Parts: sequence; structure tokens; C-alpha cells
Amino acid sequence: MPYIASPERYDNTTYVKTGRSGLKLPPISLGIWNNFGYDRPLETQRAIIRRAFDLGVTHIDIANNYGPPPGSAESNFGSIFAQDLAPYRDELIVSSKAGYNMWEGPYQDGGSRKYVLSSLDASLKRTGLDYFDIFYSHRYDTETPIEETMGALASAVHSGKALYVGVSNYTPEQTRAAHAALAEHKVPLLIHQPRYNMFDRHIEDGLFPVLSELGVGSIVFSPLAQGLLTDRYLAGIPSDSRAAEGRWISENNISAEYLERVRGLQEIAAGRGQSIAQLALSWVLRVPEVTSAIIGASSVAQLENNLKALDAAPLTDDEIAAIEPFAVHGTGA
Repeated sequence: MPYIASPERYDNTTYVKTGRSGLKLPPISLGIWNNFGYDRPLETQRAIIRRAFDLGVTHIDIANNYGPPPGSAESNFGSIFAQDLAPYRDELIVSSKAGYNMWEGPYQDGGSRKYVLSSLDASLKRTGLDYFDIFYSHRYDTETPIEETMGALASAVHSGKALYVGVSNYTPEQTRAAHAALAEHKVPLLIHQPRYNMFDRHIEDGLFPVLSELGVGSIVFSPLAQGLLTDRYLAGIPSDSRAAEGRWISENNISAEYLERVRGLQEIAAGRGQSIAQLALSWVLRVPEVTSAIIGASSVAQLENNLKALDAAPLTDDEIAAIEPFAVHGTGA
């Protein structure tokens, strides 16, 4: 049967303006990173993406190197898009990025014009899209002048291959420089994508005021700290968990200090009728400069559970204060 999107998909979501732009994003977006490579069933991926859209998640975030292997997440998304979502292209925000390793040779990563625009064309081919709504510089390249990297992003906009551009993993100073370099091409810096969660608070040291001043939105990745901000490890390390796999985190991350803090967060979450993951999402979304939070999902049930964070009332000042002793930067590192 052909996919027909739910007619109620916009009934329960309030969309948020991105900085001083006119673009609105859902408060929670879907990132297709770890669970959307060739190592996972395509039908599971398809079910997650369809369900997300049915629940009002209009933004799907990818990067050229997502998989495994690199490129496979874009290719899988392209298959799902062609099969299910092509009729809804104008209702979707699809982003991708260039910055990390993709192919052999000296032009396979970084921020050079050669790499960024070659990567853009390859990503469009893999996804089957005519353009990306947002295209990012995935990381700052110390070996390339920022004027060159931002000039490449501006070319993406001027050529119609991207509607907006952003940066990811840039410091406050690098963000200012990117904003200024893009302005020379009359292209605004739409959005910044940093890592941010209760256990990684490094961007609180200066980034938010810069984004507010420049009118740049932000969309944070890893709000659940690779699963550390869930109840996944409270009773041990499951054999199918990321800690057991050892790819991004390991058993060493599940320390007594970590468990003590997560149990404290669990008690606060229970008092709000939330899971730990839902509380963690409410916490990052409390920041006015945060437009959206990117979540991954390995199943439809996990997706639905995390999206229920939006059903809860905003955190009160007292709840934020109660969370503070447990939301310690470096926990689980």
C-alpha cells in the first residue's frame, strides 16, 4: 500500500522560529545517524521515518558520513524518500553536512571549496534530492581559511542546491567569523548544530550569547548523551547496548558516579511523570536559544517515547535547580 501521511500530523506540534529567520522547525527533530546504515533493516528505518512525519517531525538531519558505512544513511533515506515522502517534499526540512572523512586522497574531508561542493553534489545524488533545505559545514577546518569554507556554502545557496546554511561544532569565535564571512556573500548563517546535554555543557561557556546576538538558531545533537541519559544502564549493561558494543561509549563510562547522578535524575523525572530521556529533552529545550533537539531512534516505540517529552509542562525554576547537582559536565566521560 502506498504511504499516506496522517491528516493529524500538525495537530499537536508548535513549530519554533530559527533565530531571526522565517524558518520554523519542530522542537524535536529526527537525526538518522547510528541506526540508519546498511547494518540495520531498511524497513525498520522506513517505519521510524514515516512515524516521525506522522507525528509532526518535519525535519530530518543527515550528514555525508553517517552510516555505517559513510554515505549509507543518505542512500537509505533516498530510498525511503522516493518510496514514501516525495509527495511531501515541500513539507520537509532535510539537512546534510560535509566535514569528515568520505573517500580516499587529500580532498576527502575538511573545509576546502573542492571538498565541500563535491560532497554536496554526492550527498544530493545519494538522497535523490534536488536541494537540501540546510547544508552545514560539519566542523571547523584549521587548515582552510574560513572565508573559503563559507564561500563554498554561499555558492551552495546561490546555485540553488541549498536554501540555508549552518555550522556544526564551531566555537563562539569561529561562529562569529563564519557569520561575518557569509555576510560578505549576502547569505545569512541560519543555524548552529552543537553537542549539548546534561553531561556535556561546554557550549554554555559563551556560545548562547553569541547566537542570540547574531540572530542564529541552534539545534543540539546528542541530547541523551549516547543513551547515558536514559534508564538503559540502571540495572547493568545490556548485551545489545552501545556500552556493550563499545563503539561510542564503553563499560568504563558506566561508573558509580554516573549511576548515582542518573538515579537522582530518575527521581526528578518520576516526579514529573517523565522518563529520564524525556526529562533530558525538556532540559535542553529550556534554553531560549535552542530551536530544536535532534534525537535518534532504533525503533518506533523509542521514537514515540522520546517525543512524549513535548507533552510535559516546561521545567520550573525549582526543578531546574534540583537537576543542577546531577547535570554535571563530564559525567560518563
